[in-house]
Amino acid sequence: MQPKYIDIHSHTNFEAFNEDRDKVIKRALENETYIINVGTQVDTSKKAVEIANQYEKGVYAIIGLHPIHTGVSYHDEKELGVGGKEFTSRGEVFDKNVYRELLKDPKVVGVGECGLDYYRMNEQSIEKQKEVFVAHIELANEFNKPIMLHIRNNPKDKTHNAYFDALSLLKEHSKVRGDVHFFAGGWQEAKAFLDFGFTLSFTGVITFTHDYDEVIRNTPLDMIMSETDSPYVTPSPYRGKRNEPFHVKEVVKRISEIKNLPEAEVAEAIISNARRVFTF
Repeated sequence: MQPKYIDIHSHTNFEAFNEDRDKVIKRALENETYIINVGTQVDTSKKAVEIANQYEKGVYAIIGLHPIHTGVSYHDEKELGVGGKEFTSRGEVFDKNVYRELLKDPKVVGVGECGLDYYRMNEQSIEKQKEVFVAHIELANEFNKPIMLHIRNNPKDKTHNAYFDALSLLKEHSKVRGDVHFFAGGWQEAKAFLDFGFTLSFTGVITFTHDYDEVIRNTPLDMIMSETDSPYVTPSPYRGKRNEPFHVKEVVKRISEIKNLPEAEVAEAIISNARRVFTF
């Protein structure tokens, strides 16, 4: 099967898909959609690798420790499946050797999602996130694998910018490039990452807000990716339902509308971009 679409950032490895995971993945594959499942801690990273190896083609994994899992933090039942809204992250200590072993699997195409999340942060947590982020960069350098970035600002905090802080660390340490997952910055941040050689990926959010139209219009077609971030941010017309990789076609459709290009041209370019960055 040659894919028409690709969801470069999904979480069918999460608890939210435990009851029908195989059906969800097969629905995507049957509709010419490839999937990259992304880990957020050691458990979900191992699960992403396990799932990738259950399918001959079209399902891959990226492994890493999400910045919000570097300390105790709020989490929801969709990711971890226990404890409901009161569940808190255990604050995983990033063990390079554990992730190094996972990176030896040929179905693993990148490192992440890693980076900086300032949404619920303090100075101490920022420093811890930076330390773990650099460790991910070093691991990506060692295996020559691209980095899947998670970057989120705190809209109430005007003194810190997670995008520029992350880029500064990348410029200092990284020998590889990658993708800025769920890009939510402005054109200034976008251009800085594009100039550094990172692609930008967009989710279903772009189907129900115009906040990122300018960034998408200005971003070269060969530097754009599509994703769902399933089970979150379901695109129109599926709003109100659990998101899944099959829905990524709506993201591609919206990108084509914003850029005023044929959908087939955009879909083909995104597949080419994904193959270039993740070398699958």
